[in-house]
Formats: sequence, structure tokens, C-alpha cells
Amino acid sequence: MGEVGRMRNRPDLLLAELHAHSTWSDGCLPIPALVDLYGSHGVDVLCITDHVHPPDDPWARLGVPADRFGEYVAEIEGEAERAREQYGLLVVPGSELTVNHADPDLAAHAVAVGLRSYVSLVEGLERGLVAARDAGAALVAAHPSGATTPEEPVGATRRFWRELEALGGLVDRFELINGHRAYGWVAEAQLPAVAAGDFHRIEHLSGWKTLLPCASDEQAVVDCLRSEARLHLAPFSPRAAPARLAA
Repeated sequence: MGEVGRMRNRPDLLLAELHAHSTWSDGCLPIPALVDLYGSHGVDVLCITDHVHPPDDPWARLGVPADRFGEYVAEIEGEAERAREQYGLLVVPGSELTVNHADPDLAAHAVAVGLRSYVSLVEGLERGLVAARDAGAALVAAHPSGATTPEEPVGATRRFWRELEALGGLVDRFELINGHRAYGWVAEAQLPAVAAGDFHRIEHLSGWKTLLPCASDEQAVVDCLRSEARLHLAPFSPRAAPARLAA
């Protein structure tokens, strides 16, 4: 596990996946299989953060609908008990507040860690972020693209970069690394950073993760992300190749 292995010699650090999707949205694995994948590879914290969209988003059918959000959280809670007993894995519910737009400057996603209630985006991203914070979640700006580059992916989300002064204070952290993609402007702006896998497919298990200096407890994880604590970012590789993991 490289750098993660060396850092794991410190018992005060938890290896955390802060951004993962299941078949409740556009992930490839149902929640039990997601738990087994991360638990069997020694991860300490798994945050399941399936998409929530505004109702007029063309991709809304791929997210968790308002009338099933309670069922979604209940399944996570049920698996969390098994995960703790079988793997010592802390599973935390959440969602990815997802505002898509054809103009990347108007698109933004934010991961809400520890969110247990549905947050509507009908009145826009800002209201959604405030509501998620009021509900007790820690908020992370997800894959926050900066200035256009030739490598920028389709569906880039640049709104946090474009409107940093207005939106920056509404989130606790920014993804400096999403999977294997780094957002240099986050470091240049000296923003509080995390690394996350943004898991959708088996190959996304490998990538950069965050090491949290806190207790293995949901509230401690949320409090840590919302604090000014220094977090450690490190590359993580599974013990088996992706092809074997999928078998």
C-alpha cells in the first residue's frame, strides 16, 4: 500500500474513502458488495455518497429520489452494523449534492458526509449546502475543476473555482485529488483539502485517499472534516489487481 502502509503505522489515523457511489445512483456495486470490497481491503471509513439531483436534471433518474431517501439511509445503516462486526469498518451515510449544467462554470457537486435526511436542490446549490450543514453534515467540494485545460473531462464542474468567494465558505474541504486527477488550483489557493476515490467502478478502488486523525466514530469523522485539523493524503493500491477484484 506504499505511503498508506507507512502512515498506517500511526494508530491515530483512519484510512478513509470519503466519496463512493452504489447502485442507488450510478455506481456498479450494491451497498453490501461495496462494503465487502472496502472492508476486505483494510479501509477504516467508507462514506457512501450517492447522487441527489434537482428534479429538473435530466440525470435525476440516476440519483436517490426524495421519497426513497429514508430507505437508502436505512440500508446503509443496516450494512454499517455488519461492516463493523465483520471488518471493523465504519460506514457513514451521505449524498452528493449534484447540480449539473451544460456550462461547466455553472456546474458544481458537493459531497455531504454524515447527511441522514434528504436535501432538496430545488432552490439551488447554495440553499442545499446550507440545509446540509444545518442537518449536521460535513461538506466537500467534489472534483472542483479550475481553468479550462486540454485534459478537462466532459461534464467538468467549475463553479466552486469560478465563484470561490461566494461558495467557498459554504463547504469545509475541497477535493485536491479525485481518484487520480489533481486540482492544482486548490493547493495554490491553500484551501483545506482531501483526497477521495469517487468510486463508481472496481478500478476506482485504487487511488488517493484521506487519512483522518480522529476516532472511528461517525460524529468524530464529521467533526474532523469540519475542523481545521491537518489531514494526510496518500496513494492507495488494493492488494489484488482490478481484474481479480471483479472476478
